[in-house]
Amino acid sequence: MQAKHKPTSFDPNRADFEPYGLTCTQWQPSPMQRPDHHNEVELNFLKSGSVTYIHGGKKTVVQVGKLSAFWAAIPHQIIDFSHETEFFVATIPLQHFLQWRLPEEFVQPLMRGQFLCEDSIDKASSDTYLFQHWELDLLDDLPRNEKPVILEMQARLTRFALNCPAISESQSVRNHLASVSDSGLNKVEKMACFIAKNYTQKLTVRQVGEHVNLHPNYAMNLFQKTFGTTLINYLTQHRVSHAQRLLSTTDMPITEIALQSGFLSISRFNDAFCRACGCSPREYRSSLILTEQ
Repeated sequence: MQAKHKPTSFDPNRADFEPYGLTCTQWQPSPMQRPDHHNEVELNFLKSGSVTYIHGGKKTVVQVGKLSAFWAAIPHQIIDFSHETEFFVATIPLQHFLQWRLPEEFVQPLMRGQFLCEDSIDKASSDTYLFQHWELDLLDDLPRNEKPVILEMQARLTRFALNCPAISESQSVRNHLASVSDSGLNKVEKMACFIAKNYTQKLTVRQVGEHVNLHPNYAMNLFQKTFGTTLINYLTQHRVSHAQRLLSTTDMPITEIALQSGFLSISRFNDAFCRACGCSPREYRSSLILTEQ
C-alpha cells in the first residue's frame, strides 16, 4: 500500500506549540535545528533504519518494529538518523488521549516525560498495516474518516498499555481517570499545556488555576487526581528536563542554565536536579562527556 503524498519533515519555522492535530504520516527524518513542542501524544513506528532523539534532555533511540509513545509537549529533537529509515509518526490530541482513560500506570509516566517503547516486535507487521491505513484515511481531511482512526488508535494504545512493563496483571484493571469528568479532563489538558508553554517563567499554582478559572486548591486536586503527581512536581520535572537538554547540547554555564530553565536560585536548581536525576548538574554533564569519549 503506497501513500499518496511525499513524506513530510520538520519545519523549523513552525510556531512553537502550533498543534498538529490528529495526523499520521510517513516522516522524512532530518536533523532538527531546534526542539519541537506540541500538545499531542506522539506515536513513532520505525519500519527500518534508525532515529535518535534528544527527548527531555536524554538521548533516546527509536527501535525498529517497536511502537513508541511520548507526550510531545516535552522538548524533543532528532539529532541522528540513517538514510534508509522508513519512519511513521502519528499525533493524537491530548483531549482524545485523556478521554480514553487508559491505565494510570501508562498515562502517568507518559505525562511526566517518559519515552515509552514496547519490548517486543511481535506486532510489527500489524503496526505497519495500521499506520499505512491511518495515513490514507486521514489524507482526505474528512471528519468521517477520523472516527475509525481514533477507535483503532485507542485499541492499539490499550494493548500497548496493558503490555507495558510498568503494569502488572493486578494493576492493569485499575482505571485512574474513570472518576474525572470530560470537562475536568479538558481543564487538566489546558493546565498541562499552560505549564509546558510557561515553565521557564516564574509560575505559581494560582496562575495555573486562574488560567482555567479554578480555585488553586481545586486545580491542584484535579491535576493530581488525573496525573498522579502534584502540579508543582510536574512543573519541576519540565524545568529539570529543560536543564538536561541544555546540559547535554550546550556549553552554557550551569548558573545560566538554572535561570533559563525557570529556577529562581542555583540552590533550588541543584536540589531539584539531584532529586530527579540522582546526581548534580555538573556530574550529569561530566557523565555525558565520558559516554561520548
